Amino acid sequence: MRIVALAGGIGGARFLRGLLAAVGPQDEITVIGNTGDDIHLYGLKVCPDLDTVMYTLGGGIHEEQGWGRTDETWSIKAEMKEYGVGPEWFGLGDRDFATHLVRSQMLTAGYSLSQVTEALCVRWKPGVRLLPMSDDRVETHVRITDEQGTRAIHFQEYWVKLHAAVDAEAIIPVGADTAKPAPGVLEAIADADVILLPPSNPVVSIGTILSVPGIREAVAAAPAPVVGLSPIIGGAPVRGMADKVLAAVGVEATAEAVALDYGSALIDGWLVDTADRDSVAAVEAAGIACRAVPLLMTDVEATAEMARAALALAEQVRT
Repeated sequence: MRIVALAGGIGGARFLRGLLAAVGPQDEITVIGNTGDDIHLYGLKVCPDLDTVMYTLGGGIHEEQGWGRTDETWSIKAEMKEYGVGPEWFGLGDRDFATHLVRSQMLTAGYSLSQVTEALCVRWKPGVRLLPMSDDRVETHVRITDEQGTRAIHFQEYWVKLHAAVDAEAIIPVGADTAKPAPGVLEAIADADVILLPPSNPVVSIGTILSVPGIREAVAAAPAPVVGLSPIIGGAPVRGMADKVLAAVGVEATAEAVALDYGSALIDGWLVDTADRDSVAAVEAAGIACRAVPLLMTDVEATAEMARAALALAEQVRT
């Protein structure tokens, strides 16, 4: 099988680890990673979602956090603080700094983000082909209103610094309207046997990937079945604060509402957790095949079972 997955950060990376455990060595997995979370810090290009996928699948992730490197130290951050250079709210560990230094040097030398990502993966050997959604600069911003008035801030500031404590009024993928899919992205989608939407944030992860002109259209037109897994269980996000950004785009934080927002023009199948089995009928009434299965990624085997269920639903849809 040739499997394509659109993935954000922690949820997407952990699902991909289960997917790798569920398929055979002959199967090919291409991951189209979100780069809307990318940010420039200390003069360096930081790609949180690409790195989380790379570290998780390559065995270097900090398991408890779900992001950053294992066995991390923080000497550089401490020294930067002594110089009065911020931001203090975004943590880059010493090992992580090395990745961003290499990436930034290569980009400055004229390599594309796709080429840089491929080079970084030579070290990590994630077992998948990891492609950025675009080589062009795209950054997700959030419009908020607080004591400083109405303004747009980078998604990382909203998520990490403010902890989404302020209502999000709008989500703006800055630069997405003029971006182009990275080399290989549209070809991978067109050649796929199965396309999966892991339980990543549907607005700022998968939604941002789909906002790049040509990607949503390619997924919708692909001959392969498209199956998504709900990131919402029992009316709440499994991890993170997806409900905050769903509200900003007028979508209720339920498994059913997220499926209907993707729509039958985009997805053919949808998995909900057993806690949301009552939503199966409504999703199917909208023309989307739906099944209720356990969706908590408690360990690799539980996640592999989720991946098997998604692939089985894809096969049912196909036939």
